[in-house]
Amino acid sequence: MALHLHPASPRLLRALRLTAASSLALLFVLSISWELWLAPLRPGGSLVALKALPLVLAFPGIAAGRRYTYQWSSMLVLAYFAEGVMRAWSERGLSQALAAAEIALSLVFFAAAVSFARLTRAAA
Repeated sequence: MALHLHPASPRLLRALRLTAASSLALLFVLSISWELWLAPLRPGGSLVALKALPLVLAFPGIAAGRRYTYQWSSMLVLAYFAEGVMRAWSERGLSQALAAAEIALSLVFFAAAVSFARLTRAAA
């Protein structure tokens, strides 16, 4: 039995694009701020801040609504989710709160990206 989806409304797709782009941008800002200023692993920041680079690479495709970018970036964001879970479990104080924010933003992005990719797939 096949699942038949109704065509997505342009309004829904626009909302998913906005949600995905916003959460991706916030995840980038969080990653940079966390590793350079808020609670870096080493005083003064470290090269761990480079973890934000893949987010920058995905942003143009997400903002443009490129389905392929939504597909691969939904897998990429799982690494940020995993980091957030590990650091929320192992750290305390501000780093733990930042890790919780990373978990939340990665889950919001994942849900929006997967939904967008699913709703924009070609009819089989």
